[in-house]
Amino acid sequence: MTEPPARRLLLVHAHPDDESINNGATMAKYVAEGARVTLVTCTLGEEGEVIPPELAHLAADREDALGAQRIGELSAAMKELGVADHRFLGGTGRYRDSGMMGAEQNHRDGSFWSADLDEAAASLVEVIREVRPQVLVTYDPDGGYGHPDHIQAHRVAMRAAELAAESAFRADLGEPHQIDKIYWNRAPRSVVEERFRWLVDEALPQSPFTRAAAVADVPGVTGDERITAEIDGRAHARAKAAAMAAHATQVEVQGPLFVLSNGLAQPVFDVEYYELVQGDSGAPAGERETDLFAGLGLERVTGVAAQ
Repeated sequence: MTEPPARRLLLVHAHPDDESINNGATMAKYVAEGARVTLVTCTLGEEGEVIPPELAHLAADREDALGAQRIGELSAAMKELGVADHRFLGGTGRYRDSGMMGAEQNHRDGSFWSADLDEAAASLVEVIREVRPQVLVTYDPDGGYGHPDHIQAHRVAMRAAELAAESAFRADLGEPHQIDKIYWNRAPRSVVEERFRWLVDEALPQSPFTRAAAVADVPGVTGDERITAEIDGRAHARAKAAAMAAHATQVEVQGPLFVLSNGLAQPVFDVEYYELVQGDSGAPAGERETDLFAGLGLERVTGVAAQ
């Protein structure tokens, strides 16, 4: 029997494309170093706006076939990053995209926002106890920017991490497992502001895009003092950009910039940032970690490993 990879990373995201935008470089880096990277996506993103005109018929207010399209896009994106283990929470289509906060879709039957927290968490507990990750990455309590599915993904991830460690909870879901470190996706304000100055002054004039987004459009922007880890993914920038571009209904990538359906340009970040909220930092006092597994005594393995 093949031994599982020593380092195991679990990411919990709301919709297809969130993982590539937020963590694409991190995911590609750890796959290349031999870690097992597992992605759990909570919905199919059925309520997303569609960028290519030729695919507009897939939208929820027309054929309502966007979810199936985004399953394929996610699979293509994961191939770009090398991630072999990606799943949907509770099974494909178990929870539906809830739309933006305050929308009627928030409270439709089957919407993720209206899901019972412990029931949804139990589905993730099963994954945690199977994969046994040392590190979990998800959103902050606001979901990065207030989307109901992102907030719910945060709640489910944090609750599942708690329940997975409890021996009295659902023995049928596997042996208890304690996750050593939990991180939230973040972006340091100083870095984002500097990148947007570059975008406006240098990148946008050379780009087919005509308008810039704002710093506030970047999910998870926070004060620099809250950033505890930065992952240098520059060696995997191309893989991240390709993964983002694979989500063709939602993202258009041109060089170092991308736009969502609003057409406002943002930079593709190839250094990704995190806040450690559970567990001990492996960095010296006052310094940021450069490895999410720092301090766990797990050797880094170079070269791509099968997952």
